[in-house]
Amino acid sequence: MEMSAVDSVRDSMDESGVAPRTPVQVKIAERPAWGVNGLWAVLVVVITTMTTIAGFGLAAQADEAGANPAAFVGLGVLSVLVLSLAVTAIRVVSPGETVVLRLFGRYVGTVRETGLRATLPLVLPKRVSVRVRNFETNELKVNDADGNPVNIAAIIVWQVTDTAKAVFAVENYDGFVRVQAESALRHVASTHPYDNAATGEETLRGSTDAVAAELAAEVGARIAIAGLEVVEARISSLAYAPEIAHAMLQRQQAAAVIAAREKIVEGAVSMVRSALQQLEDEHVVDMDEERKAAMVSNLLVVLCGSAQVAPVVNTGSLYT
Repeated sequence: MEMSAVDSVRDSMDESGVAPRTPVQVKIAERPAWGVNGLWAVLVVVITTMTTIAGFGLAAQADEAGANPAAFVGLGVLSVLVLSLAVTAIRVVSPGETVVLRLFGRYVGTVRETGLRATLPLVLPKRVSVRVRNFETNELKVNDADGNPVNIAAIIVWQVTDTAKAVFAVENYDGFVRVQAESALRHVASTHPYDNAATGEETLRGSTDAVAAELAAEVGARIAIAGLEVVEARISSLAYAPEIAHAMLQRQQAAAVIAAREKIVEGAVSMVRSALQQLEDEHVVDMDEERKAAMVSNLLVVLCGSAQVAPVVNTGSLYT
């Protein structure tokens, strides 16, 4: 029994129920177009123009003289045809630009030489800029690796490297690079935490150079199909989303206070240890462990307290 078309499509579907589709890629690459110095084409235009004028002028004189002007008319028509072809072959290419040539729907090459050039006649030209361009993506709201919403934007610097792919592989390469850049930015931002990462883990705020390099590599891989290349990528805006910005600011302030307290305690302990060691070395006073503990307690209160300490003079004894 033959398999129907519906059964064939059903068998080709994956588990999600969607038939797999392979993106169609235009297998084309840039190649140089034939071309010579444009002055030769200008010379041909001048000669054929003079020949056209002379041919039709001689034809008119021959007609007035009663002779057969067919030969002169034919020369004039041939000159007009050559003149038309020569004019369509002249191209002016500015620095930083290229001209992609098509002949009857077929890609014939790209002209990269600047100046006045003569190429194949009857071709359809399309100018493609190969200058370095840049743009800033829209500010995107993305959840980072910890699930916190952040607002992020990036600046992408790019240029066209393969003019044939840029023209024929995608519909609009300018819009293509913008969409792919935002998609790559979302993916990169979602794979890194904003801050407070584990040891050795890269964060969006603390490892901007590494994140920018990763973003440039991912955007470059996405737009290579269109003959485009990323020159540089940089994070231009990065902040917590407004709905959690206040809470995250409080967390950062708390972390700063804890870090400061740890530094203060570390310094206080060092000072107390030095004071006890100096008192013992110089035999200023002999203290047992209880007196040392009382002194350490008092010194730590004085050194670690955030408010000014009022001293209390003890006139009694530590022992009862």
